[in-house]
Amino acid sequence: MKILVCISKTPDTTAKIAFADNNTKFAADGVQWIINPYDEWYALVRAIELKEKDPSTIIHLINVGGADADPIIRKALALGGDEAIRVNTDSTDSFTIASQIANVAREGGYELIFTGKETIDYNGSSIGGMVAELLDMPFVSLATKFELAGNMATITREIEGGEEVAEVNIPVVVSCQKGMAEQRIPNMKGIMGARTKPLKVVEPAAVEALTSIERFELPPAKAGVKLVSPDNPEELVRLLHEEAKLF
Repeated sequence: MKILVCISKTPDTTAKIAFADNNTKFAADGVQWIINPYDEWYALVRAIELKEKDPSTIIHLINVGGADADPIIRKALALGGDEAIRVNTDSTDSFTIASQIANVAREGGYELIFTGKETIDYNGSSIGGMVAELLDMPFVSLATKFELAGNMATITREIEGGEEVAEVNIPVVVSCQKGMAEQRIPNMKGIMGARTKPLKVVEPAAVEALTSIERFELPPAKAGVKLVSPDNPEELVRLLHEEAKLF
């Protein structure tokens, strides 16, 4: 079986967020980049678990980005990917990214395509569904469990107020979230082996972007906290009524 895992580069969760060029670009100077956690902890690790059950399984990684994504791709290879493909283009347009992934996937003949449920920088949750549509494959989103028996996948997904269990024949595209697998750390053998694993760079297909970023904005600063003495409930009531407008 061949599995394609989509890997995205995102800022570390502790990175200070700032914008440049009149708030039209993310200020990347000094930012520590990581593998998008949903891609790493859930999509990739679940693929590795499937490979551990069936050693004939092949795991390919795909990233759409520039050469600055190579270090995080190597980390993903150290975790357990067999080889990687990087489509050499930077884009913030979901359709462009999904189209590049679909073009590679179409030629690779993959039975499973895993994505994270979203990236932690843009929170779009759109890539998996677009890839599935472009490949004419079924798509299951927000998966928390994935089991495979022959050609039948049983997928548990989160819905409002509960869970839904779906059965689908592969090939299928699945977006993964918490519950799918447990985070792993690359061991020394994996780190050393990742240095020699193939990382193929391909040029992008011509795709017309459908969206562009107009500007970024930081959320408004939080208001200060007012402390009220427990001996003065009347003041608390007044603040809730006059300033918080709760009643």
